[in-house]
Amino acid sequence: MTKPNRARAAKVLIKRLSWKDLDPVYLRRLVAMARDEDLAGLGLRHRPRATGDRSTASIAAAPRKSSSNLVAREPLTVCGLPLVPLILAAYGRPAGVRPRVQDGARVPAGAVLATLDGDPRVLLAAERVLLNFLQRLSGIATQTRRHAAALGDSATRLLDTRKTTPGYRMLEKYAVACGGGWNHRLGLFDRVMLKDNHLALLGSDDNLAAAVARARKNAPALPVEVEVDRLDQIPPVLAAGADVILLDNFTPARLRAAVALIAGRAFTEASGGITLKTLPKLARLGLDFVSTGALVHQSIWTDIALDWRT
Repeated sequence: MTKPNRARAAKVLIKRLSWKDLDPVYLRRLVAMARDEDLAGLGLRHRPRATGDRSTASIAAAPRKSSSNLVAREPLTVCGLPLVPLILAAYGRPAGVRPRVQDGARVPAGAVLATLDGDPRVLLAAERVLLNFLQRLSGIATQTRRHAAALGDSATRLLDTRKTTPGYRMLEKYAVACGGGWNHRLGLFDRVMLKDNHLALLGSDDNLAAAVARARKNAPALPVEVEVDRLDQIPPVLAAGADVILLDNFTPARLRAAVALIAGRAFTEASGGITLKTLPKLARLGLDFVSTGALVHQSIWTDIALDWRT
């Protein structure tokens, strides 16, 4: 790959979703589904006749304006705060949101993430939905931050995968970006990626190289990535014009040999068996990327609370 071609490919391959990249209609749809699960039994074949927040409705106190804080109960990387106004708006009454930090911030236990002001009936009804989104997304961002830190100051970039919660992919990939990771393909639509199952269908390495060449011709605007699990598979897919070679379950020694063989003619990505323990061993091998689904599917919700002020 020539330097100009590598630069053009890098613009497509090296990306992080930002909040402005997310569709507000998509976000409001997710929020509305979460709200209706809580208030009206969305998902049940037989929906309840009585809906709404029955707990708060049973309190006799007259409505008044109240204030509460979203508080981190443990050290974490914040993600999801821009969702808070959308969630509160879904409950039909105005409420104010005063963020104290921004998404991507690393905060200690006890840090106030935002202050919410408004009708207490709204804040109480929205509490669990708010926390579910924030705890889940901050969990992914925090998990990603740990993995990125394990690479130290390496030039190798940490990538996510398509192993995401159905319907929540773009939010979860945004959370990875907030944690210091980078986004792999967003879906089947934005990259040609030929993996082991494609090779099984094609039947031989020669057919795989032909598939790369065909993809280069039929989808010239898209990067082409090929998964290999042996060193001898690399030369033919390089010759066919692959932009990225995914080195699946290679040992560090074999990764070093693969990087030397590829010699900058394609981007290199290591995948398979990537953990916090193995990442430091990969940091100095000259890889362009390492990818792991663990950023999402092994993340743990962080502990965030809504503490009443008045």
